Amino acid sequence: MAKQGYHHGDLRRALVEAALTLIEKQGPQGFTLSDAAKSAGVTPAAVYRHFAGRDDLIAECARQGFEIFADLMDHAYNQGRPTALSAFEATGRAYLAFARKFPGHYMAMFESGISLNANPDLARAAERARLVFSRAAEALSQHIPADKRPPASMFSAHIWAMSHGVVELYTRGAPGARAPFPPEELLETGIGIYLRGLGLVPPDE
Repeated sequence: MAKQGYHHGDLRRALVEAALTLIEKQGPQGFTLSDAAKSAGVTPAAVYRHFAGRDDLIAECARQGFEIFADLMDHAYNQGRPTALSAFEATGRAYLAFARKFPGHYMAMFESGISLNANPDLARAAERARLVFSRAAEALSQHIPADKRPPASMFSAHIWAMSHGVVELYTRGAPGARAPFPPEELLETGIGIYLRGLGLVPPDE
């Protein structure tokens, strides 16, 4: 592959894009730094001008993913409008949409084994995404009597785990592994059952 000429910063962006494509096709452990360099059309030595190693490159992919993820969920939450319940459910659907649209980022974030504390920028981006869920959960939990109210962090962790489970089991992977129900329907009904148990949704007649 002919070597490309890059302005400062362009090579970093090209390497991230190459890594995301490789992650999507081969998994976060299925490529080397040399593979990323080759895909970007540069020598392996050029990579070290921007990244300390493969894990550093994957961490940047994860950081960008968490930033996109947080933006999507914040948009879905829409400052709690029109109701705390509908806004809370919208953040769960945004989780599914993100996994579908940004599979390379998703895999770098959740399947690479990279510590969220790998660097301060990654930690901040991950925390920002978590806080969107926490804010939505805290607003909704105000409708639960104080003596029966779970901590907002636990509340949001439950929904995060439920959303992640639906993504892993039914949104990604081979089509044969998917359920006979749309992932959005699975998540909506699961959240409904959970919220009904907390008294936030009226019981079925």
